[in-house]
Amino acid sequence: MAYEHGVRISEQATSLLPTVEVSAGIPVIIGTAAVNMADPENVNKPKLCYSYAEAVEAFGHVPAELDPESGLKKFRFSISELIQSAFSLYGVCPIIAINVLDPAKHKCTVSATSVRLDPKTGQGVVEETGILPAGLTLSSESRNYSVNDDFVLSFDDDGFLVITSLKNEDGDFRCQTGTDITLFAEKLDPSKVTEEDIIGGVDTEGRKRGLELISDIFPLFRLVPGTIVAPGYSENPGVAAVMAAKCASINSVFKSVCVVDVPTDTVKQHTEVAAWKNDNNIVDPLQIACWPEIILDETIYRMSTQIACLMAQVDSENDDVPYVSPSNHNLQMTGTVLKDGTEVVLGQDNGAYLNGEGVVTALNFIGGWVAWGNRTAAYPGSTDVKDTFIPVRRMFNWIGNTFVQTFWPRIDGPLNRRQVHTIVDSANIWLNGLSAQQYILGGRIEFLEDENTTLDLMDGKVVFDVSVTPPSPNRAINFKFKYDVQYLQTLFQ
Repeated sequence: MAYEHGVRISEQATSLLPTVEVSAGIPVIIGTAAVNMADPENVNKPKLCYSYAEAVEAFGHVPAELDPESGLKKFRFSISELIQSAFSLYGVCPIIAINVLDPAKHKCTVSATSVRLDPKTGQGVVEETGILPAGLTLSSESRNYSVNDDFVLSFDDDGFLVITSLKNEDGDFRCQTGTDITLFAEKLDPSKVTEEDIIGGVDTEGRKRGLELISDIFPLFRLVPGTIVAPGYSENPGVAAVMAAKCASINSVFKSVCVVDVPTDTVKQHTEVAAWKNDNNIVDPLQIACWPEIILDETIYRMSTQIACLMAQVDSENDDVPYVSPSNHNLQMTGTVLKDGTEVVLGQDNGAYLNGEGVVTALNFIGGWVAWGNRTAAYPGSTDVKDTFIPVRRMFNWIGNTFVQTFWPRIDGPLNRRQVHTIVDSANIWLNGLSAQQYILGGRIEFLEDENTTLDLMDGKVVFDVSVTPPSPNRAINFKFKYDVQYLQTLFQ
């Protein structure tokens, strides 16, 4: 050791660890996207989007289109529905999206067989969405035209393909204008995407698809999935079951919730919802079941899409802590409908019935259209408060996810009193802070001797006992009235 003469300083690691911020309500969607407008190779790849522009760049965007059956507009691509809901209706970010629509197999031939280019502008519009630029051909009676040599392709705001003729050196259009020219192209066909594509799996080369990609989100972005949705597919019991299974063990350590829809093409009365829910085993505490669908500006939205965005919005208004229920908060809607556009009229009594069966619905009673219901799908089969109230279940998830990320750096540290005290003291200070802000009613963490056996301690394993009480949603307020005869005496005063 060198000879010391003078004053020196040294530093010791802080014995308290600040908690890691965890976003509780990030919407994660597994669905279909108009990747013909973006990158056709964007298939089964999680993408993180913080803005509308980023989302459109990654996935394209096709607005809702007229549905001949209902006379209303619907989204052909489910990721477009979430993009519209998250960024335009609720103003929440980020979102994480996984497109499973593969242009190589989920496609069909374009209906249009010809297009006419305007003599003045050299432009023509093919009014179909999802058209794939690759493989598109144009030809007249005299010649065939080549993309980028004779014409270029782009898309307008409706998702329609715009064909623009280039000009010769003398200023004439290279493509024939004013008359029909022959068009051949293929387009995306979301109807060919199946429940198996959403569920996904792992192929022989280790490539993941569909819901299996949930486990890639944290390694890629260091973000824990908040709410998982698969609008248009979650009404399938098999998809809903896999969604719940993924929520229960993300990367083996994190938890999330999923929002699933009860189908409105087969379940057309509110009195039929409970039987469908039970028959199809939608009873998991990590599932939030919704019925029916909702409408805004003549456009139908799946309720799961808007509930996921609403939860993220409510979280953002409460310091990103999910202790407040989404129930009785405004949805962006003007009515409730079935899949075929039939109006559904629900009163407070109908809403209470659905809530009592573990189903979230929408209600227009006082204060406009709101989400109505605090219960997870586990209710009424389970009455455990941590599993049946949406905000309580989400708080347990959020606190647990926070602990995992905060104390992960302590893994493989020496198992001594300093290690134990650092974890206990840091966690208790954070829980006391949550309690002071009334995010929880109280919480504590303890290291108990009777829960840590000698053999476990020798093997490097410790157990911490965590007690926490998030506030339950105040779902019922009762005023008890009585007639008080004593006030008759005021007549004599």
